[in-house]
Amino acid sequence: MTTLGTIEELHEAASARAGLDDFGDPGYREPMQVLMESYVRDAGLTEAGMVRTKAMLGTVLETRLRLQQAYARWPQAGQVAIRRPIFVTGLPRTGTTALHRLLCLDPASQGLEHWLTEAPQPRPPRNTWDDNPDRRRMVESLTQHDAEKPEMKGIHFMSADMVEECWRAERLSFRSIAFQNTAHLPTYSSWLAGQDLAPAYDAHRDMLRMIGLNDPDRHWVLKSPSHLFGLDALMDTYPDALIIQTHRDPRTIVASVSSLVHTASKGTSTTYDAKQVGRNSLELWSRGAREFAKARERHDPSQFIDVNYEDFVADAPGVVARIHEQFGLPLHDEVRAAVTASHQKSLASERRPVHTYDLAGFGLTEAEVDAQFAGYVDGHFTTATPVS
Repeated sequence: MTTLGTIEELHEAASARAGLDDFGDPGYREPMQVLMESYVRDAGLTEAGMVRTKAMLGTVLETRLRLQQAYARWPQAGQVAIRRPIFVTGLPRTGTTALHRLLCLDPASQGLEHWLTEAPQPRPPRNTWDDNPDRRRMVESLTQHDAEKPEMKGIHFMSADMVEECWRAERLSFRSIAFQNTAHLPTYSSWLAGQDLAPAYDAHRDMLRMIGLNDPDRHWVLKSPSHLFGLDALMDTYPDALIIQTHRDPRTIVASVSSLVHTASKGTSTTYDAKQVGRNSLELWSRGAREFAKARERHDPSQFIDVNYEDFVADAPGVVARIHEQFGLPLHDEVRAAVTASHQKSLASERRPVHTYDLAGFGLTEAEVDAQFAGYVDGHFTTATPVS
């Protein structure tokens, strides 16, 4: 039976694979220990789940090693300024991924390409990517992932070159809801809820500075529902950040994200069944919406834009144009055309969403979701306190 091993054994294995030994500031070790103990105590990992979790933890450690190596080679990255970054956030399954990818079509923007989040380095010229061994490894990994879980392509399509979510940088701190979103980790979840998320955004900024070293004049466009839990830390790190919050009917959100998580985690746990996934999803994301709404009141309203899912589906190019206008960003005709073409392609290619779900399959009712999201209107809880 595979085990996670000790924290030291995981470090030793990561060092051996990468041929490196500098993991950077050791502040991540305590949260990593809490996380590992929660996996062992709470998660009910199967053999497959243990193998996958051990590999994931190893990937995070190897990425830390790679990032430290990059800073030793390019220390000037630490001085890169990040001005007016755009963050797309909101409850999951509200169109954040599609909107993020459309906004990144502007050549004046840049995002976190998937392969670079695990091999952080100054973004090489695009015409060299095919020969880059780090990118080739990511392509091979995603090809294997698609073969093992083909149903995931219709729920959340991924490729090595597409921009991905910020949690891939935040998790280097081991303070990220990404871990509890894919496993039953009540011990870690309770611990994380009381923690300062500044270290997560320090790790985030370190990765952005390194990857963007060769593109200092392109503005960042970033995305993750995880920012619902860390708005104050985000704004402390990026005081001039511009925030896009997406919205959708919470009943649909909870059913859809439960389906995504259940599909992704199938076979990894004896305890993380459909009903547990549903309960965890409802608790996590209703709390995230409340925390973000409360934190948003402390910041300049002019730095925020709200986007309704239905409006985005009806007129995605129009929503992109509104965002550019409100944030004072130019939108050239060729970018408008690219946005329109990409949106149409996403509806007709392998990137098209193919996903069915319902609350009942996760042991939830509409009344339970309504109670937890009572008062939720465009990101603000206006009246009732959720039922516990």
